[in-house]
Amino acid sequence: MSSAPKRIAVIPGDGIGPEVTAEALKALRAAFAAGNRRAEFTEFDWGADRYLHDGTSFPAGALEMLRSQFDAILFGAVGDPRIPSNQHALDILFGMRFGLDLYVNIRPCVLFDRRFTPLRDRSEADVNFVVLRENTEGLYANIGGQFKRNTPDEVALQEEVNTRKGVERILRYAFEDARSRPRKRLCMSDKSNALTHGHDLWQRVFHELRQAYSDVDSRHLYIDTLVMEMVRDPSQFDVIVTNNLFGDIVSDLGAQLAGGLGLSPSANIHPGQVSMFEPVHGSAPNIAGKNLANPFGAILTSAMLCDFIGWPQQGDALRNAVRAALREGKCTADLGGKLGTREAGDHIASLLSSRP
Repeated sequence: MSSAPKRIAVIPGDGIGPEVTAEALKALRAAFAAGNRRAEFTEFDWGADRYLHDGTSFPAGALEMLRSQFDAILFGAVGDPRIPSNQHALDILFGMRFGLDLYVNIRPCVLFDRRFTPLRDRSEADVNFVVLRENTEGLYANIGGQFKRNTPDEVALQEEVNTRKGVERILRYAFEDARSRPRKRLCMSDKSNALTHGHDLWQRVFHELRQAYSDVDSRHLYIDTLVMEMVRDPSQFDVIVTNNLFGDIVSDLGAQLAGGLGLSPSANIHPGQVSMFEPVHGSAPNIAGKNLANPFGAILTSAMLCDFIGWPQQGDALRNAVRAALREGKCTADLGGKLGTREAGDHIASLLSSRP
C-alpha cells in the first residue's frame, strides 16, 4: 500500500450542505483510522456566502487545481434563496460537471431495510440496482434561446444534444458495469419512437455494442415503460442507463423506492480522473442549522468516494454502518428515529471505531 495520503477536496456549500458534510467527514475519518488509511482534506468556501461577500462563485483556475492536486471531491449542496437566479450554484456544480467532463452520473438505488420502501411486500433483494445517467449532454447542455421574451408571441427553444462520443462512452461504461455484476443485466431507456433523430443514435450505438457484450443480458425499454416497470417490479433491474434528463427523473424514482433522498448517494465521475461525489437531497434551506438533516446520504456518498479512490473496504464499512444504524433505529426523524444530524453522525463514527 502506498504511503502517500489521498487528497480530497471538500466543498460543503449551502444550506444543510455544511452540516451533512461535517458528519460525512467524521465518518470518513473514523473509517480511515480503523483501516489504517491516510487522507488529507482541504475545504473550500465556494457557496452562497462567498458569492454574496465578494462575487466569487467558481474561481478562475479552480478546475486545473482540482485536476492536478486532488484525487476526489466531496461536495455538499448548493442553492440559497438569497440568490434567486441560483447563478452561483450553476457556476459551481456545472463548472465541475462540464469542466471536468464528469460524464457518468452513478445513482445506486439500494434498499437497506424493507421498512423504508413505499412498495408493498418488497424486500431488500427487490430494490438493488443502479441508474447510470449521461451527465454532460442532452437537454442540460443549455443550448437554446428565447425570442420576443415576455410578449404574447414569445418563443422558447431548448435543444437536446446527443453526440456519438457521448452516447458511446456512457453505454460502454454501462455494459462494462453490468458485465461486472453477478446478474449481468442491462436496460437502456430512451424515447426513440418519438425523438426519432437524437434517440435513434442511442438505438444504433446500443445495438452495435450489444454484439461486443453478448454475455450481458441487455434490453431496451421506452422511458414511459421503464418508470411503470420500476414501480411494478423493481427486482428485474440491475443496471439502467439513459440520457441526462431521463436519468435525472428515474434516479429520483429509484431513490424513493429505496427509502427517499435522505438515503441517496451519487457520484459524478470520469474514470481515471478526479471526480466529484455528492448527496442528492439538495440544500434544504428550510431546515438548515436546525440539526434535523439526515446525514446518511452524505455518508453513503463518501462510501462511493472510497470505492473510487481504491479503498472499497472502507466503502463497505461505511455502508454496513448505515445499514446497522437503520436497523437499530439510530437515525433522524425523516426515517422514524430520534437523533439529530450530529448525533446520527456520532453513532456512525462510533460503529466504525468499534469495528473489529
